[in-house]
Order: sequence, then structure tokens, then C-alpha cells
Amino acid sequence: MSASPARLLVMLYDRLLLDLARAQTAQQSESWEVARENLLHAQDIIGELAGSLNVDAWDGAQNLLGIYNYTGTALMNANIYRNVELTRECITILEPLRQSWHDAAAQPLASAPIGHLGTLA
Repeated sequence: MSASPARLLVMLYDRLLLDLARAQTAQQSESWEVARENLLHAQDIIGELAGSLNVDAWDGAQNLLGIYNYTGTALMNANIYRNVELTRECITILEPLRQSWHDAAAQPLASAPIGHLGTLA
């Protein structure tokens, strides 16, 4: 509860990628219930990220929202159709964003624009 907004965002991304890695492993071993739980949690996190995004704060926000919308739909389909390729695709898309948020959170706040949760954009 004492984490800064930037740290909370990084934590969300870290958990999102952990859920996706677990889902991918479960899909590969046909552990469908485990895959389902992790994919649903990942979808919840994507929804939280999309809902916290201030699309008026910076020029790229609409594009980021598009990525969230796409990956949310892809994860839903990965779950419904038991499609590990869609899960892998989402990992490929979201991992660089996770790293970017880690990098941004390490920068001084004074020079950073506002985006998610009133944090770095």
C-alpha cells in the first residue's frame, strides 16, 4: 500500500508477464485450468492498465490503449481456443513495454510526462 504509483505500475507489468509465462507453460502441458486462471488474471491486469491510462496526457496514449485492447482480446481468444501462439504473441508485445516502464520508473519524476495512474508516461 505504500508503493508509489510508478512502482505499482511496474508491479502490475511484472505480474502480467508472470501470469502470461505461467499460462504459456500450462497451455504447453495442456493444464487448461491453470492456463485459464492465469489468462483471466492477465486479462484483469490489462483491463486495469487500460482503465488507468490517461489518454489525454500524451500523444502515444491512444496507441498504448490500442495495444491493451488488442492484447486483452488476444488473451481472451487464447483462453477460449486454448491457443498458446496467442499467449506467446502477447508476451512478445508486452515484454518490451514492461522493460520500458521499469526504465521510466527509474528516471527522475521531474522530467517525465504524466500517463498511467498519474505516473510516468
